[in-house]
Amino acid sequence: MKNIEILALLIPIVAMVAIFTFLSIAVWSEERRKEREAHYRNELMKKMLEQPGPAADRILDLMRGEEERATAQKREGRRLGGLVTMAVGVGLALLFWALSPGTGLWTVGLIPFLIGAVIFLFSIFGSRPQEVAPRREA
Repeated sequence: MKNIEILALLIPIVAMVAIFTFLSIAVWSEERRKEREAHYRNELMKKMLEQPGPAADRILDLMRGEEERATAQKREGRRLGGLVTMAVGVGLALLFWALSPGTGLWTVGLIPFLIGAVIFLFSIFGSRPQEVAPRREA
């Protein structure tokens, strides 16, 4: 009987240690990847400064396109996050309305709905694309 009690205590402890270990390794590896990408990008910029020409212009165009895609992905992520939060708000409002009709408790669902609406509207109107730097003449 005592072994079962000890095992019942150890399982959640081991699970938490495993989860936090996994999360710390995942965050560390992602930061390391970003660091390598930044290093390679800086090396590429150094080489472009040393040898300007049409190849450097193509690389700059590729880098601009990559930045534009990243910005578009962030904007789409915000839109999706806003829509999901709005859906959660509607779901909560319907749940509370069904559980206790006539009490006004459904208005709790307005909180996440309005937060989602702000996130969604910001993704459409608030985040404007950055101006593209002028191309340099060769």
